[in-house]
Amino acid sequence: MATRQTTDPPSPSAPLPPSSSRIPSAGLLAWTLVAGVLLVAGAVHDHQPPQPSAGQTFSPRPGATVHRAAAPADPVVTPLPPAEPLRLRIPAVHVNVPVTELHLDSSGALEPPPADIPHRAGWYSEGTAPGSAGTAVTAGHVDLPGGAPGVFYELGALTKGDIIEITRADRRTAVFTVDALEVYNKKHFPSEKVYGSSERAELRLITCGGGYTRGAGYQANVVVYATLTAVE
Repeated sequence: MATRQTTDPPSPSAPLPPSSSRIPSAGLLAWTLVAGVLLVAGAVHDHQPPQPSAGQTFSPRPGATVHRAAAPADPVVTPLPPAEPLRLRIPAVHVNVPVTELHLDSSGALEPPPADIPHRAGWYSEGTAPGSAGTAVTAGHVDLPGGAPGVFYELGALTKGDIIEITRADRRTAVFTVDALEVYNKKHFPSEKVYGSSERAELRLITCGGGYTRGAGYQANVVVYATLTAVE
């Protein structure tokens, strides 16, 4: 790919009020992932990261507008009590990495995973714990300084039905099944659809994607929707 360098990132939203269930807004996510692209200025790749095919998106009725993710066809399990996630595994794309906490910075924006420990996924720790009722949010770099693929470089290659496993501090493993993958332009990110609260235990994996332009970076976000379907 071409040199990764961005223009000024979009302004973040106002700081979020204290809440154990709060989730970042579209503006906060855009800030996070643009910051991640800034970390890879100077990186050069020969190929674009995999992008989801049209067949992996949600399929609404013709003319219908989807505001939230559709419920999975298979039954889901009872959500777990909160517990810190320790490790993320996605066998289909050979991801097996530790999980680090992500926090809001002084401006109220969600910080990206640290560049000095790049092979980690980030979890928004002020939000829902993976496996608990609600929408847990994770993020990771698509590429890194020097041109190396990031932890979520292959995220767009996932397909419906793939498994995501998160080992937690309570020695349980929350097993999620992928419901869909979608790509959203950063200027029109559907925050309610992605982040909206749920009585089920749901998971979002998010990274940069879509088209890439020199000087502006990635133009979109890849979002993986998954639902808890087993506990080990």
